[in-house]
Parts: sequence; C-alpha cells; structure tokens
Amino acid sequence: MKKILISLSLAVLGMIAWLCQRSVAAVDSSQSNMLIAGLGGFRGVLSEIIWFRADVLQNEGRYSEMAQLANLLATLEPHTPEVWVYSAWNLAYNISVMMPDLEDRWRWVESALKLLRDDGLRLNPRSPELHRELAWLFLSKIGGNVDAASPIYMKRWADTVDDAGGDWSRLKMDPSLVSYIDRNYGRQDWRDPKASAIYWAHHGLAFRPVGAVRAELRQVLCQALMLKAVEDARFAPKALQAMREAYAEAPSAMLKDTILRFRAKFGL
Repeated sequence: MKKILISLSLAVLGMIAWLCQRSVAAVDSSQSNMLIAGLGGFRGVLSEIIWFRADVLQNEGRYSEMAQLANLLATLEPHTPEVWVYSAWNLAYNISVMMPDLEDRWRWVESALKLLRDDGLRLNPRSPELHRELAWLFLSKIGGNVDAASPIYMKRWADTVDDAGGDWSRLKMDPSLVSYIDRNYGRQDWRDPKASAIYWAHHGLAFRPVGAVRAELRQVLCQALMLKAVEDARFAPKALQAMREAYAEAPSAMLKDTILRFRAKFGL
C-alpha cells in the first residue's frame, strides 16, 4: 500500500510539473479541468508552483505566458483576491503596452476591467481589494494619461456607457448607488472614467476595510474628486470633504499640506 501511495504521489507531482512547464495554451480547458480534478490534496502545491513560475515569467518579461498561468490560478484559487489583482494588472499595464496598434490596447485594458468586475467581484463581492483595484484602473489607466493610447481608452469607455443606454446592470453597477453618488458627490458625467473611480472606491469603503486598503480607497476617492474639481470647481467642496475625512482617519503632514493648498486654490 505504501508503494502505491508513493507512486500515486509521484504521478501527481509529475502532472503538476508537466502542466506548469508547458505553455498553458497547449493544454485545452478539458485537459486542464481533468488535471485539476485529479490533484486532490496537491491543489495547494500546484498553486505554489504556479505562483513561482508566474513570478519567473514576470521577471523575464514573458507577460502573455504569465497571463495564461494567472487564468489557471484563478481556477485554483477563485476566492483569493490577489489572484485577480495580479492577473488584471498584467493585462492592463504589461500586455496592453506591448501592442503596437493603439486600438488593440483597449482590448487588453477592457479584459482587465471585465476580469475584475465581472468575474473577480462576482466571486468575491465584498472584497475591498478588488474594489480598490477596479477604482484605480478607472482612475489611472482608463481615465489617466499613462500611455499613448489614453485618449482611446477614454473614448471607448464613453462609448461603452452610451451603449448601455442607462441600463446600469450592463455595467455591473447598482442604480441606487449611482443615484447616491450623484446626490452626495455632485452630479456625474458617467462617461467620464473618474465617475466610475468614485463609484467603486466608495463602494469598497462600504465593506469597512482596514489598514492600507482603506487608505488606498480613500486616496482614489480624493484624487478622483480633486481632478473633477480642476475641471469643474463645483466639485471642490466635495473633494475637500473627502480629504478631511481621509485626514481624520490617517493624519499626515503631506495630506495636511495638500488640504491647505487645495483650500487656497479654490478659496475654501
């Protein structure tokens, strides 16, 4: 019996090594599912090996292969937010900028968006980490100026909102929360990615995160509102309120100075 268990263990470990050393593209979904189902107690071992392999690929700049492994990690650890964050970041910030055609970049950024919103949050609806990542994606990548395709990202998102035609479910957004944002943070142009950054940051704070995640959600909320205020001074009081709330929770000399300069700029 002991020899049989040893043989089975070696076979499963060999299966793990084979799956991780191959390009995942060479293994179709049915093969992958059968392999994973047969792992049993070795599932955790497989996850560790894949994490290690993904880190190696990242260091080597082999982002496409890394994305394939990240998909497998999501299958193995669907309720681990870090898996979704890792995969979405790779799609939005690494693979997208490798595309020479600027229009093609949106496809990868949109894939990151849908991965977080449609899949990650569906399986982890109360994860502050996923809300933070989604809010930051809207603020920094889609609504920021981080690469040459930034105007395309903003245009494609505006088109997406227009296509939804007010059906918030198509954007995986709660109509009552959309109305709340409009009432409490100022009426938004939802075609502007910053409005979605405010939405997802506020939503994430509702789950009472602590530590760094809470501070990061506050930071996204403040930055989005400050940028809105630069475009339209009517948002300035809301931005100042958000900064004061952030300061009350985590006082810092930098934030205090930012508040003072913001008040001086807008006469508040």
